[in-house]
Amino acid sequence: MAISVEALWAMPLSELLAAYTDARRQYVERKFARDTQRARLEWLRARAFVTGTGGVTERKTAVDASEELGRKGQELREMTRDLDLLKIDFDVIAMIVRLRGAAGGEARGDEPSGDEGPEESR
Repeated sequence: MAISVEALWAMPLSELLAAYTDARRQYVERKFARDTQRARLEWLRARAFVTGTGGVTERKTAVDASEELGRKGQELREMTRDLDLLKIDFDVIAMIVRLRGAAGGEARGDEPSGDEGPEESR
């Protein structure tokens, strides 16, 4: 995170909400880019499988052993890691906005992470 939690806590409300909006925008943009890359990689893997020769096992092995697809998979894992770090920053800012009581429902995350269920109301 480029700014400390203490600095966020001491930040004026208008700047805090601007930081929240910016963090959310960055998160959504990077998530879209990551999901686009993920879909593109799946399409490339499917195309490589279909155009391959031999039986199913040989074609699967050829797809798994492809250096180009492996490199793209590594790039996707790095994008996911960066997205996770950005999500942490976004969540910290949203938590501070909620703790300070600013704009009640405005500081909600866009969706729960993979393993979480819907939030319970209080």
